[in-house]
Amino acid sequence: MAPRLTLISPDFTRLWFGQAVSSIGDMVFSTTLMLWVATVLAKDESWAPAAVSGVLVAGGTAVLVVGPIAGVFVDRWDKIRTMLGTEVLRGGLVALLAAVSFLPADALPAGVWLALVYGTVLILHAAARFFAPARFTIIADLVTGDADRARAAGITQATSQTALIVGPPLAAPLFFTLGVQWAMLFNALSYLVSYIAIRSVRVAPAEKAPVDGNGTEEAADRRSGVLRELMAGLRFFGRSKFLVALLVFAVIGQFGAGALNTLNIFFTTENLGMSARLYGYVGMAIGVGGIAGALCAGRVVQWIGARRTTWASLLVSGALMIAYSRQTGFVGGIILLVLFTIPLTVLNTAMAPLLLSAASAEYRGRVVAVFQPMTQLAAMVAAALSGWLAGTVLRDFDASVAGLRFGPIDTIIAVAGLCILLSGLYARGALPDAETAEDGGPAGGSPGEEEAGEPAGPAEEATAKAAAAGTPAPPRRGSTE
Repeated sequence: MAPRLTLISPDFTRLWFGQAVSSIGDMVFSTTLMLWVATVLAKDESWAPAAVSGVLVAGGTAVLVVGPIAGVFVDRWDKIRTMLGTEVLRGGLVALLAAVSFLPADALPAGVWLALVYGTVLILHAAARFFAPARFTIIADLVTGDADRARAAGITQATSQTALIVGPPLAAPLFFTLGVQWAMLFNALSYLVSYIAIRSVRVAPAEKAPVDGNGTEEAADRRSGVLRELMAGLRFFGRSKFLVALLVFAVIGQFGAGALNTLNIFFTTENLGMSARLYGYVGMAIGVGGIAGALCAGRVVQWIGARRTTWASLLVSGALMIAYSRQTGFVGGIILLVLFTIPLTVLNTAMAPLLLSAASAEYRGRVVAVFQPMTQLAAMVAAALSGWLAGTVLRDFDASVAGLRFGPIDTIIAVAGLCILLSGLYARGALPDAETAEDGGPAGGSPGEEEAGEPAGPAEEATAKAAAAGTPAPPRRGSTE
């Protein structure tokens, strides 16, 4: 019997393959940008942490400004065409930056280089705000049933974490031996592969909009109703107590993790004593923890339940992040990063099926477009604040408490871990014992769906979520998706 070469379905497999290649390209690109800014463009400058945080702020700004509106258009447009268009735009933009980067570093002032980097990241993230909800909706169309959707979410998370293992160790040698240009070209090529994979996916055509008495599609009148549709999506989200509760946890937790995303390169080189050339292995360690979390997520939720998984994972990850801030050696830091990422991935793996269950097809794009901008806003504020504190107010900070020495970077990371810990405490008190129809959780489905009276079984419980798209997202690149 021939071996099975598909994941859930042939179309999902092709979509997954495109994501896998694109994710590796994104990891190479984002790790390269961090290294380029920290070790070349802002080398030995006091404002280097703020310059690195600017990469994350640029991405967060795009998510915050474009995200909510993008969801409205994604709900209207053909999803496959939307994804194809964004891949063309992103691949061309990265290729253009790669061409410019062949200039010597001193050919342009540092401020101009940073403006080019931030502008590129801004547009990439803006395009991704159309790509991500469209892909989310396509998966909902390709994969039916909570069990398969949970599998799809686990596969997606495991793939992203695998990219964390493969991408950063590949990025550092490319950057230090061949230069920044080749890492960028690698990412541009990954968008081309993703384009080809998406183009091969076949999805059943959406139902046409109803017509009025004059035979005119009602959708035609909606061209000027973007704000009205956006407000309808916000009302839908606001009526779901379950989604609102998850968003609060996500914002608090993401605020904590955003600081680590910004300062981790400085913490590993200064506090852990690592060479910048080894920084890729930090991402590799996070990827190992992410895969472990993705593999055990379903069983953990089944063992202790959705509610306990949510707050317990946040509590554990917050405590581990505080412990990580106290590390002074490479081995101990790497081990703590692996452990820290596991509970976060348990939460992230369950996010997609939860949102699919809580949102009807009509609102899926807008539900994602509410959730992601808010969590990205928290990450953006955390990135800007932590970079500013590390480079200015706390630049020369040096204190000792009970024999423990505290410097600027480890202090900020410890406070960030405390934020995640607080989100876990809040989740423990705020999450209902069971998701009900009133809460808009998996048991009840989305408002107006027929499953409202059905009790939640193991598959539904396995879709519980805790903190967000980047939930506290594992410390990583400024992802473009």
